[in-house]
Amino acid sequence: MTAISFITPDGTRYDIDAADGASVMQAAIRNDVPGIDADCGGACACATCHVYVDEARLAEIPPMEAMEEDMLDFALDVRPNSRLSCQIRVKPDLDGLTLTVPARQA
Repeated sequence: MTAISFITPDGTRYDIDAADGASVMQAAIRNDVPGIDADCGGACACATCHVYVDEARLAEIPPMEAMEEDMLDFALDVRPNSRLSCQIRVKPDLDGLTLTVPARQA
């Protein structure tokens, strides 16, 4: 298990233990993190699992592929550290990662 934290727009922090190999989105859904809608179920076919990755750790996340980049065009309030949580796989190296949930999902 890998510790991951989500911070919601109201400042509430959700510290969860995520199963290695799962997507960050799956971990958020399993732990009832508000704001992660995941309408497509993790198929990278929407932008409703948009998160902001802690900028200090952004380099630890594998680079995004073209499909994710295209889907982020549909997200709201995109920033340089925006990612789709369905495309981030949990692994021990990400222990302690903090993700911020945007105020709105597309």
